[in-house]
Amino acid sequence: MMVEVGLVVFAYVLGSLPTAYLLVRLMTGKDVRVYGSGNVGGTNALRTAGWKVGVVVTAIDVLKGAIPVWLMSRFNPESVWVAAAMLAAVLGHCYPVWLKFKGGKGVATCFGAFLVIAPFSALAALGLWIVVLLISRWVSLASMVASASFPLILKLIDHPDMVTLVSVSAAAVIIILRHSSNIRGILTGTETKTSDDSWR
Repeated sequence: MMVEVGLVVFAYVLGSLPTAYLLVRLMTGKDVRVYGSGNVGGTNALRTAGWKVGVVVTAIDVLKGAIPVWLMSRFNPESVWVAAAMLAAVLGHCYPVWLKFKGGKGVATCFGAFLVIAPFSALAALGLWIVVLLISRWVSLASMVASASFPLILKLIDHPDMVTLVSVSAAAVIIILRHSSNIRGILTGTETKTSDDSWR
């Protein structure tokens, strides 16, 4: 029990590392929170510091979800503990103690966790993300659609137990709630698209 609890705490701490804030500050001297959307994530790091930094931030954020879930699944594969590690990592990314609990949207970290839990379902959700992005040019919409669809995709492909299904659904809800400002932007026509000048 102590080890499992320790891994859950580790998942939160790892998830809470503000990758975008640290790398953008290191590479450009800028505070990613005052540029673009102000979000502490890979998309805003890309807007603020360029593709290379954005890709590195996103890759690390994926690992922040994958590593603790993989460790938990190796030590104790019971779905309740794996789910706890996943949610802790996502909550750490979204609400990092280091930045007064104002973090990113959790998409990449969730994807990393999903990739360990159900790789084929995660890749199917990624494919859906790409399709929606290509059609809409909104990263936020693609992220919300893929996240909201993942529980159904998981159900159809992997037939998970109820704990896993509920936990990934909870993670999807967290992501959508974190996109509330983007939803308003889409409805009002002010949401930034990948074709806009701010992406170039």
